[in-house]
Amino acid sequence: MKNVNELKHPLITHKLSILRDKNTGTKEFRELIGELAMFLCYEALSDIKLDKVTIETPIEKYETGSFNEDNYAFIPILRAGLGMLDGVLSVVPNAKVGHIGMYRDDKTFKPVNYFFKVPKGIEKKTVILLDPMLATGGSANDAIDLLKEKGVKNIKFLCIIAAPEGIEEVSKKNPDVSIYCASIDSHLNENKYICPGLGDAGDRIFGTK
Repeated sequence: MKNVNELKHPLITHKLSILRDKNTGTKEFRELIGELAMFLCYEALSDIKLDKVTIETPIEKYETGSFNEDNYAFIPILRAGLGMLDGVLSVVPNAKVGHIGMYRDDKTFKPVNYFFKVPKGIEKKTVILLDPMLATGGSANDAIDLLKEKGVKNIKFLCIIAAPEGIEEVSKKNPDVSIYCASIDSHLNENKYICPGLGDAGDRIFGTK
């Protein structure tokens, strides 16, 4: 699918191998999520259009390119998406930040929305949604719907691991949203967990299990 971008790099594979390991501790897991988010953000923003600016180096004046970081917003889907926030902010530190709160109903497996707070003027910004796992696609589509209702037209979705089922759902409902992931895994199991996956990203980021 043209809107799906899977990062292929030995460093990504190496870091994912540590991330997936059930014996990896909370501190290292959290750091790896941030590092992978930084790589994903780097790739997702490769289409930035730069403005011409003239600066003065210690040697001479120099014409180069720059962009207004205020035109970008990062929106983590709570709570697991928070684990990616520091990584992407290290790339675009002056971007605005919003939050979307969702959790998955254990019986229906459908997302339940409980919080939505975004920066002023969000409709004019390029919005980058953050969630480590794209499983069924329900949370991603709900979050995208909320943003589109606010008038946002340019949305990108960053995740660490994606299931084919989730990619299909988001691509079908929101073909205009580009998906960036570190790995497309095999499938969802009967409990809607990604296989081979890495477990519950939120629990492993925050050490709650």
